[in-house]
Amino acid sequence: MIDKDSTHDPYRALRFRDFRFLLIGSFIVTVGDQMVNVAIGWELYERTGSALALGGIGLVQVIPIIVLSLPAGHLVDRFNRKHIVIAAQALLILASLGLMELSLTHGSLLLIYGCLLLIGIAVAFNSPASSTLIPQTVPESIFENAATWESSAWQLAAVLGPALGGFVIALFHSATLVYGLNAGTALTFAVLILMIRGERRVERSSEITTLGSLLEGLRFLRSTQVILAAITLDLFAVLLGGATSLLPIYAKDILHAGPTGLGWLRAAPSIGAVCISFFIAHAPPFKKAGRILLCSVAGFGIATFIFGVSRSFWLSLLMLLILGALDSISVIIRSTLLLTRTPDALRGRISAVNYIFVGASNELGGFESGLVAQLFGPIVAVAGGGIGTVLVVLFVALLWPEMRRLGALSEGKLL
Repeated sequence: MIDKDSTHDPYRALRFRDFRFLLIGSFIVTVGDQMVNVAIGWELYERTGSALALGGIGLVQVIPIIVLSLPAGHLVDRFNRKHIVIAAQALLILASLGLMELSLTHGSLLLIYGCLLLIGIAVAFNSPASSTLIPQTVPESIFENAATWESSAWQLAAVLGPALGGFVIALFHSATLVYGLNAGTALTFAVLILMIRGERRVERSSEITTLGSLLEGLRFLRSTQVILAAITLDLFAVLLGGATSLLPIYAKDILHAGPTGLGWLRAAPSIGAVCISFFIAHAPPFKKAGRILLCSVAGFGIATFIFGVSRSFWLSLLMLLILGALDSISVIIRSTLLLTRTPDALRGRISAVNYIFVGASNELGGFESGLVAQLFGPIVAVAGGGIGTVLVVLFVALLWPEMRRLGALSEGKLL
C-alpha cells in the first residue's frame, strides 16, 4: 500500500520558514471557521427548530462560490496572491463582527444570512489564493509532504474548533463570543501571510480576463483525466455524504448529546483524519494511489450509512472517526495531484474549479441534506447519501480506468 523508502524525511516541508507561517496561519483561521460552523448551526436550530434553516446556511454561501470562484481564480493567476488572501480576511472579519452583533441583539435571520453571504464571498477569493501559496513556500519535490502536513493542520484545527465552539456555547449559553473569536483568527492569519517572503518564483498568467481565459481551467481538467476523476469522486462524496450539516439534529433529537456532544460529534471526523494524516506524513509515499483513493471513498460511504442509522452516541462517534480518516486520505491524494500536475500559470483557476466542484458541493450537500431531512427525516437523508457515495465510486472506477491504474503520485505513472 505504501512504498518503502529509507531516506524518507517526514518533516521536510516543515523545515521551510514560509511554509511554517502558512501552516500556522491556516491552522488558526480554520479553528475559528470550525467554531463558527458549530455556532451558527446551533443558534439557527435553537431559534427556528427547522432542518431547512440549517440547509440554508450552505445554500447562501454556495452562491458566491459558484458565481465568483472562476473570476477569483483568474485574478489569483494574474496578481499577488498574498494580497488577495489578506483582502479576503478583511471581509471575513467584517462578516464575523456582523454575526457577533446580530447574535447579541437577536437580529433578523435575513441579516444573519447576509453575513453568511459575505463569508461565502470571502471564501470564493481566499480558497484559490491560499491554496496556491504552497508552491511559493516549498520546492516541487516535497509537494506531497506539504499537502499531508497542510491536511494534518486543517484536521487538527477541525478537532479543536468544534469542541471549543461547543464548549464556549455551553459555558456562556450563547454563540456571540464565537463570532468575535473568529474575527481575531482571521486577523492573525492576515498578519502571518504578510510575513511570508515568497522568495520562490512562480509563473504568472499575463492573459486579460475573457470568457476563454476563465474557462481555461475547465479545459485543462478535461484533458487531465486522473484529476477530473479525483475531483468527481470528492464532489459526489461530499454532495451525497453530507452528514455533518445535520449533526445539530442528531445531537439534539436522536442522540440527545447537547451542545457539548455536538462539538465532539463535529470534531470526530477530524480526530480520525489527524491520526491518519500523521501516519501518512511519517510513512513513505503511496505506491498505488488510485486504488487507495477509490477504496477510501467507498469506505467513507459505508461509514456514513452506518452513522445515519445508528442511535448510539458511541457508535456514531466511531463512524465519524472512520469516515474522517478515510476522507483525509482522499484529500491528500487529490491535493497532491493538483499540486504536481498543474502549471503555475493555471494554479488559481484550477484551484477555483476544484473549489467550485468540492466546496460548492459541500454547501449544496448541506442544503440537499436539509431538504431531504425536512421531507423524509434525517436518517433517510444521511443513510441514503452513504449508499449513493458507494455507487459513485463504482461509476468512477468503470468510467476512468486511469484512476484504477494510478501509481505513485510523485512519478505520475499508471500501473
